[in-house]
Amino acid sequence: MNADFADQNFKVFIKVKIKVLIRVHPRSSAAEKDMFETERLIIRQFTYDDLPRLIEMRSDEEVIRYIGSRRLQNPEAIEKRLKFYIDCYEEYGYGMSAMIWKATGEMIGWSGLQPLEATGETEVGYGMIKEFWNRGIGYECARAWLEYAFSRTNATRIVAIAAPENKGSWRIMEKCGMRYEKLDEHYGMPCVFYGISKDQYLGRSRA
Repeated sequence: MNADFADQNFKVFIKVKIKVLIRVHPRSSAAEKDMFETERLIIRQFTYDDLPRLIEMRSDEEVIRYIGSRRLQNPEAIEKRLKFYIDCYEEYGYGMSAMIWKATGEMIGWSGLQPLEATGETEVGYGMIKEFWNRGIGYECARAWLEYAFSRTNATRIVAIAAPENKGSWRIMEKCGMRYEKLDEHYGMPCVFYGISKDQYLGRSRA
């Protein structure tokens, strides 16, 4: 899932509800667009004002262990990646987004949909600071993004990748109904590759 940690809390049931909002934050130079909410999270688009916090979150070696470590997660690379996220909003209407903890308003991580390199596939991914690991949040946000993809975009298929040793992440994929397809290489790393079609997702949701 391009995920950064093993979220082992697989027994948590999360009822996904999506509510689209737009708000203007007084500290931001641009409108912050909320994509949707879940039970515990607000998912909103990143702005360039978020760069310092994104760099801070990705300064922890454990957090970035499965997303390229320092090779891909240094301040210069993160700044370029943030621009990519923001460009995605304009081109696709979605992208990797800020993940806000409702109870405090704190940004605790990122999650979203984005193109998977030049494959023509759209991937779902997420990551968060260590204080929020093992609380079912990986499943909560991944499940919500699949719901968003198949109910609010024209996506017919979503994929996810993870390091083979990141068992917590690919177990979340499986819990979301995604199926293992192959071992592949992305972002310069070997990855397990999972996918789910819209028909598969909708059929599972009705069951």
